Amino acid sequence: MKIGFFSNLYPPFERGGAELIAQRVADEFSLRGHDVFVVTTKPFSGMKSLRPTVIEHYVERVFRFFPLNLYHLLNAHRYPFFLRLIWHLIDLFGPLQSSVLGRLLKDEAPDVIFTHNLKGFGMSAGLQIQKMGIRHIHTIHDVQLSIPSGVLIYGNEKRESLMRRLYERATKRAIGSPDIVISPSEFLSHFYRLRGFFENSNTIRPDSICNTRVIPNPTPKYVSRTERETTPPSGSIRFLFVGQVEPHKGIDILLSAVSQISFPFELHIAGDGTSAKRVVEKSKTDPRIVFHGFISLEHIRRLMRECDVVVLPSFCYENSPTVIYESFQVGTPVIASKIGGIPELVKDGENGLLVEPANVGELARALTRFSQERELFWSKTKEIQNSAERFSIKKYVDELEGIVVGSK
Repeated sequence: MKIGFFSNLYPPFERGGAELIAQRVADEFSLRGHDVFVVTTKPFSGMKSLRPTVIEHYVERVFRFFPLNLYHLLNAHRYPFFLRLIWHLIDLFGPLQSSVLGRLLKDEAPDVIFTHNLKGFGMSAGLQIQKMGIRHIHTIHDVQLSIPSGVLIYGNEKRESLMRRLYERATKRAIGSPDIVISPSEFLSHFYRLRGFFENSNTIRPDSICNTRVIPNPTPKYVSRTERETTPPSGSIRFLFVGQVEPHKGIDILLSAVSQISFPFELHIAGDGTSAKRVVEKSKTDPRIVFHGFISLEHIRRLMRECDVVVLPSFCYENSPTVIYESFQVGTPVIASKIGGIPELVKDGENGLLVEPANVGELARALTRFSQERELFWSKTKEIQNSAERFSIKKYVDELEGIVVGSK
């Protein structure tokens, strides 16, 4: 079967979990003998970059192109609001992307296209796929079809505006009606159902209450099961933050919380973002805080094996954070905000602890509770690892293959 993947970003261009999920799934389909190609973006590098060209050929072929717009998605933070507004309009309605992608799809003639995040790729790609009669399976990763930034802040759930309603109307038209919509969490599936998305998409199950299929994200294909101990090391409690070093990810909440605890600790921070400089300055004055910056997945795994617990203090609505799956695969528990799809993965007292979002005091109390139950959570290492097996890439793609066959 010939399978295409459309994703706004694809490693090594990445800023979150969605593009890693796209890569893992594309790789697995390729290894199963399917003819797989990926279409994704790259920064502008001359007029030739406007045409999709095979840049890499690993397991699958990877076409990269620059969607004709004011700037590349990864550079959005450099531009003022009014230019970003124009950029969003071009991304929604730009005719060049549809023309370019239409020619590529005619040349490749795929049996099915899996689309992931399309913001910055050309939102109308979904409608283009459907107009050509190609089976279309779309995976939602965040709320960006409703909110351009993809970020819904805790406490702003009921905030509405005319601009948001107009934007939703435009994205509904641009994405069209995929044959199947996949959501990694019940939370996100419910969110889009309430907003009136995907009403005309086909449903997998006759008794389904909405036109989406909930399939939790897949873990990386391999991780050693013998490298993490089941008893804690001696010394300070070691906390680990992995992700975008941004205010809405709760990095400031975490720094405030650790300032309130009295027991010995180390706080390791891995990632990059607009708050990184502030974290670097903080680490210079407090030796207990170690900033690693943006690091490889293998380095992250090593930190997860060596640290006691991963901390996700987000106060934005998370869908199904990749770092939780990766942490559980290693056997490391997670302390996280009780928001979005996180409670579907983290069970308080079993594989981690849940806290109220944006509550410094409650997070500090959870960190203290963990220090008191440190040995208990380390004794659950194998149990947590075993629970992650249900998220294996093999099981995930088995289910996708069943969906592809079933949607013929």
